[in-house]
Amino acid sequence: MSSDIRASWLNRGIPAAIVERMAAFEALWGGWQLSPALLYEGGPKMFQSDRPEIAATGDWWFDAGPQQCSMGYGFCIGPDGEFGIEDGARRAVLHESVAGWVESLALAYRASRWATRIIQVRGPAVDRLDLSPFEPFAEVAGVSDTWWRGGETVIAVYRGEASLFGSPDLQIAIIYNGITEAPIYLDY
Repeated sequence: MSSDIRASWLNRGIPAAIVERMAAFEALWGGWQLSPALLYEGGPKMFQSDRPEIAATGDWWFDAGPQQCSMGYGFCIGPDGEFGIEDGARRAVLHESVAGWVESLALAYRASRWATRIIQVRGPAVDRLDLSPFEPFAEVAGVSDTWWRGGETVIAVYRGEASLFGSPDLQIAIIYNGITEAPIYLDY
């Protein structure tokens, strides 16, 4: 983040600690071009901090980057670095970190490539899935969106939009079956 941009935010009354959080985000993630996400209308197009806002709780959030397409909510970074979605009035945390979102994207591409069967479950039926035989993917750092694994099955559970809009009908689980050992890639 340039000194001009920092000065601009500070001149608008944004606390220095928030400007520094945005600068740290930019230093680590700024400019990353992202592959479209399976859900969330493709997710953010790239990571780029913008529009810091104070929530009713007194916590500061800022935009994570422009969306892949026009939609009713955007992507944001929370006070502890969490990655979420917001519609101007409400927020839903998807992952504890930006790295969790990136891991989720990578898992979606990998699982869809190697699964022999993919099943989608929607709405309240997602709550009836028995995830007890599975272990969570810690790397995803899931909050409302989680990933689970066990045997030859990987399950992605997306509850972010359902949480944001207060509608259980919007939750989705994707079950990837038949994932066996993927080919090993050789370094050349």
